[in-house]
Amino acid sequence: MAIFLTGNELNAQLENLFEFANEHIILISPYIKLHDRFASVLKAKIDSPNISIVVVFGKNEDDFSKSMKEEDFIFFKQFPDIEIRFEKRLHAKYYANESAAILTSMNLYNFSQDNNIEAGVLTDRKGVIGRLSGDSLEEDAAAYFFRVIEQSELLFKKVAVFEESFFNSKYKESVIEIDKLSNFFNNKLKSDSSVKKSSYKPIEPTKKMGFCIRTGVQIIFNPKQPMCDSAFQSWKKYSKIDYPEKYCHFSGEISNGETCFSKPILRKNWTKAKETHLL
Repeated sequence: MAIFLTGNELNAQLENLFEFANEHIILISPYIKLHDRFASVLKAKIDSPNISIVVVFGKNEDDFSKSMKEEDFIFFKQFPDIEIRFEKRLHAKYYANESAAILTSMNLYNFSQDNNIEAGVLTDRKGVIGRLSGDSLEEDAAAYFFRVIEQSELLFKKVAVFEESFFNSKYKESVIEIDKLSNFFNNKLKSDSSVKKSSYKPIEPTKKMGFCIRTGVQIIFNPKQPMCDSAFQSWKKYSKIDYPEKYCHFSGEISNGETCFSKPILRKNWTKAKETHLL
């Protein structure tokens, strides 16, 4: 059954959609700047590795930051199982979990929630992934937006890894498989700084490359600064040089906590790092 929504009821049902998700969340919106109320209810899912999230945003192909703010990307990166995708032609807005979906005029943008005249249609559904059931409106909408997802460009992918046993599966860790957005925002930050500070000098392309010990993204190799900008900003709040990190700065492999800010390279890789990177 479809229900027409406007105003506060639209906002409330969208909030319910996030709150009562147990398996999947799909967020499709050209512009994303999370309202505090939506960020708060989504944050409750950060410790839920069984929930997979797909975010698709669009427009502004030459500058993603005009369609998704860096703070929202950093927020989404915290989730254990998530894909962030881009579709330059996107104008439609669609939000769903495993049991309900909302097709609406409203962007996932705080100004839209607070100021715009918006409307939407709430539909029941069964099974975000796999067989669909319910009315034809939901089936047609879900099929269409699955195609949008499949055809969009994958910019960030983080997957939850589980240890399987005879009785159950236990969440082990999350692994970033694709990350094109961290470098984008890092480079944009440096580009913006270059406009404000004449002393800024571009990174030399001949520099050896390494990996951020917290996020695993590729950065300039520098054992004295083994983190990307966003990870470093998070780390410096406490500045614990021996805090266990996830990756080896030299190889990018998972370190299982054996690396830290003061020792960013796995011991087994130290000799090779000295030979190839002239330490």
